[in-house]
Amino acid sequence: MNVFTSNKLQDTAFSARAVKMLALDAANSNIRQPESFVSLDGRNRLQLGLKRAFDIFGATGALVILFPVLLTIALLIVIDDGGPVFFRQIRWGLKGSKITVYKFRSMRADLCDPTGIEQTVKDDRRVTRIGAFLRKTNIDELPQLLNVIKGDMSLVGPRCHAINMRAAGMLYEELVPEYHYRHLMRPGITGLAQTRGWRGPTGRPTEARARIASDIYYIRNFSLWLDMKILFGTLLSELRGGTGF
Repeated sequence: MNVFTSNKLQDTAFSARAVKMLALDAANSNIRQPESFVSLDGRNRLQLGLKRAFDIFGATGALVILFPVLLTIALLIVIDDGGPVFFRQIRWGLKGSKITVYKFRSMRADLCDPTGIEQTVKDDRRVTRIGAFLRKTNIDELPQLLNVIKGDMSLVGPRCHAINMRAAGMLYEELVPEYHYRHLMRPGITGLAQTRGWRGPTGRPTEARARIASDIYYIRNFSLWLDMKILFGTLLSELRGGTGF
């Protein structure tokens, strides 16, 4: 039973403040909106099947080719501060499920934020020496190839957010009512919003809305050709030096 639709809630008179607090509690308890996630109308099953096949072969091939690089990075992380190689975080997945996302650890082990609520900013004091390079080049995201093979993620899709992610000091769900529409497809390692420059901390409401608008545009206009363009744009951006921090 959802607190937003239960008879008990409907039959009880709440003050405006009480209703607002109940909504906040629900959001913080990971009760998501919309209440149920339905399949996208008119979506081409063949294209989605081909997208999944491309994800599996693409992620597997990348892991095989990049294995020496990944191993070297893991050793550098250990040498840098002796902490664990990987960072794990619970994030939103397909249809509002919760998934564990893997990244190369780029911050001091004692200062990592597993909730993801504290967004990373430029010159963040928590970032390690090797971590600064990993984040600048977005190499810290490469372990998510494992998430793609598992079926939690896709190579291309809306970037997965941590539970209770905030923008401009507000929950995304409060700031952008259509927020959870972005979860109708698997989250991606890269996405349309990122190729448009909408990445990093969102200190202003307009930035958050632009990011979600890009995600929703992608879902409504998904095609394998669009995926190829996003992948090419991401690769081109990284070859030019990357945009992370």
